[in-house]
Amino acid sequence: MDHFTFTRKDFPANFLFGSATSSYQIEGHGFGDAGPTHWDSFAATPGNVVRAENGEIACDHYHHFEADLDLAAAAGLDCYRFSTSWARVLPEGTGTPNPEGLDFYDRLTDAMLERGLKPCATLYHWELPQPLADLGGWRNRDIGNWFAEFTEVIMGRIGDRMYSVAPINEPWCVGWLSHFLGHHAPGLRDIRATARAMHHVLLAHGRAIEVMRGLGMDNLGAVFNFEWATPVDDSAAAQAAAETYDAIYNRFFLGGVFKGAYPEPALKGLEPHLPKGWQEDFKTITQPVDWCGLNYYTRKVIGADDGPWPHYAELDGPLPKTQMGWEIYPDGLYQFLSRTAADYTGDLPLIVTENGMANPDVITAGRVSDPERIAYVDAHLARVRRAIADGVPVQGYFLWSLMDNYEWALGYEKRFGMVHVDFDTLVRTPKTSYYALKEALTG
Repeated sequence: MDHFTFTRKDFPANFLFGSATSSYQIEGHGFGDAGPTHWDSFAATPGNVVRAENGEIACDHYHHFEADLDLAAAAGLDCYRFSTSWARVLPEGTGTPNPEGLDFYDRLTDAMLERGLKPCATLYHWELPQPLADLGGWRNRDIGNWFAEFTEVIMGRIGDRMYSVAPINEPWCVGWLSHFLGHHAPGLRDIRATARAMHHVLLAHGRAIEVMRGLGMDNLGAVFNFEWATPVDDSAAAQAAAETYDAIYNRFFLGGVFKGAYPEPALKGLEPHLPKGWQEDFKTITQPVDWCGLNYYTRKVIGADDGPWPHYAELDGPLPKTQMGWEIYPDGLYQFLSRTAADYTGDLPLIVTENGMANPDVITAGRVSDPERIAYVDAHLARVRRAIADGVPVQGYFLWSLMDNYEWALGYEKRFGMVHVDFDTLVRTPKTSYYALKEALTG
């Protein structure tokens, strides 16, 4: 497939298209006096990251951001979703800000506006300052106030120019993936740490919303990641396993923010490990937001597991897979948009804040061809159009990602970008998906 089957005219007039990135994945954390993060420590530990690769240089967006934003603007995008690095702004996590860090985000913001791109910020995309990790990180209840301080510092500087802001990207990854499965920093496998991190990440979200409201900011949201849970068969055990997976992955964080309650199948295992008086925090966690963001890539086929809680197993599914080994299941995006509006958010605007695929690039005569990515995005945007036609208030779509980048524990080998990055020379080469999107958006 070499072009999209839609154009901008197939979406409502106010529908926004953007691309998304994150600070540690592209900036180059070794530049600009940024402080150490728990990702630096995690990556330096043998066995955690492919070839022990880290974000020290990444795409060197720190020095190439103007050219990168030129690419975003030339594609006809309306918005650029980026994240701010806590350790770049506050190297100790609290206390004295790093002037170079604040200046960088100032320049970055102005460069977006100069190109007609709406700045859509995420305050935290996983790179916790190491001094705060040393104090327990997300396990420590004080992180709500540490994060509020960071929010005050960074948004006190650039908040006046933001189009939208969300505090934390993908709470499931911050909590479960990093503290129960151990796949991301800090690399723990500890159910007590998990329960506390899952709760405290929402407490920090609420505190950040409070701070930004205090600064007079609006268009504030919450961004969650979703995986549709498909039971492997019709057995009661498989159904129950899929329900538990759905509760932990998809409903826990939505429930906290929009209902002030956690789902029972998740509490079954987590409640004994939650901090004392956790229910009292919902008045902070449920601070009203102006929109809800959904990050969606895949589904999981779930079967029962007779080991300890959570009693489920992720099984190999039959559908075509991306380079990540993730099944391509566009219907899940439609299902989540519909269910989220029906069960949690009502008339609140929904934004697809991330969607995309990792794909090995085929380079011939300087041309980077990625027809699979075009087909993937086209299929998912068809489901977005279907949701809109059904009355679901979807108002935007952000492709992950603008460019190939540091894919966390998978290092630099998994490529999600519509712009190819040569990580040796740092040369950027737009792929066929980039040109296809440009054609769809600009005609």
